[in-house]
Amino acid sequence: MTDTKQHSDTKMRPIRDTIPIAEALELILSAVLPVTRTSPVELIDAHRRVLSSSITAKQDVPPFNRAAMDGFAVIAEDTFNASRQKPQLLRCVEAVHTGNVPTKVLSQRECTEIATGAPMPDGANAVVMVEETARTSDGDIQVFTPVYPNQHVGQRGADISHGEVILNTGDFLTPSRLGSLAALGLANVDVFDRPNVAILSTGNEIIQPGQSLGPGQIYDINRFTLGAVIREHGGVAMNYPTVVDTLPSLAAAVDACIDSDILVFSGGSSVGERDLTLDVLEQKGTVVFHGIAVKPGKPTIFGHIDDTPVLGMPGYPTSCLSNAYMLLIPMLRKMANLPANQMRIIEVRAAQRFVSTTGRHQFFTVRIENGKAVAAFKASGDITSMSQADGFIEIGAQTDIVEQGETVEVKLF
Repeated sequence: MTDTKQHSDTKMRPIRDTIPIAEALELILSAVLPVTRTSPVELIDAHRRVLSSSITAKQDVPPFNRAAMDGFAVIAEDTFNASRQKPQLLRCVEAVHTGNVPTKVLSQRECTEIATGAPMPDGANAVVMVEETARTSDGDIQVFTPVYPNQHVGQRGADISHGEVILNTGDFLTPSRLGSLAALGLANVDVFDRPNVAILSTGNEIIQPGQSLGPGQIYDINRFTLGAVIREHGGVAMNYPTVVDTLPSLAAAVDACIDSDILVFSGGSSVGERDLTLDVLEQKGTVVFHGIAVKPGKPTIFGHIDDTPVLGMPGYPTSCLSNAYMLLIPMLRKMANLPANQMRIIEVRAAQRFVSTTGRHQFFTVRIENGKAVAAFKASGDITSMSQADGFIEIGAQTDIVEQGETVEVKLF
């Protein structure tokens, strides 16, 4: 008996019990754990990764006292009475450039010409900027201003001292943090592995961009929007072939990717007879919830198969991407050992009245025009509801109207 025959008598299965989105997110986050696998990566590839062990400095940075200005390394006391009217005269004993080391120890009334970053000679304790000096015809150096001890000198270990813990387990590697690792001479660093996220697009009508559309067919959008979200928030998007609407096909596809850290279905989570995500999750694992009191995105499923969390997203592109922002990103970032996502929020006035559905938490995508929030939402199936929006506003389940002119918070994409 074919699967089509098996389901030919299946009726629509309406979602009768929904849960608030806050509860859905709490259930998801309580069910997932951070990835503990680690790998060494080259420092050049470590941007936006998460440290899996703390870093303790094994040397001082800088490793020597160095000039902080171009000029002359001096004994500060030799300059104390210097002025334009009465310059102090010093004898220059050598010149030291970056990459070289001084060969002479300074004595009183001596100086060393020095470049920014070059090692200070022994005996010197300050640098006079070149602008405050002049060379005489016989090569001596006139100093026009006094300097105090350690002025214009970068002290050894002033940036990082030997034995100092400069980064901790769980720190997110930003450009400046990579710079601190490079300053210690590290070529490799241990980081947490990124979660592998399997994306399964379902539907007989779905084909990949680049192919010619046949009757009743549409291009797969969600594979690309979900993949971009996953990569942006610390995951590895693993794309699998589109699955046709039969239970055996879906079950086989799940078996092929169940070793992933997260399994995300696109489509098949609604109430039609071919929306089989619920069936395969019930067959192979456990359903935690089916249906969220949110618009768009009500037909969302969460559960697990063995230790793999499974998120069934609506097939409509706007619903799918909206729930990716609300549910998948927090879930993914926790598993990726990343800090919680902080969306940029601005307050503007509503350019029009927004009417919501009482009892459902609603997201309205908006554009910012002339400093006001203008509705961008068309329909759940229209990707331009998101692509032509700057962000979204949220209207709580107990609110049905936001009047024109009211102040709203826009979370920017």
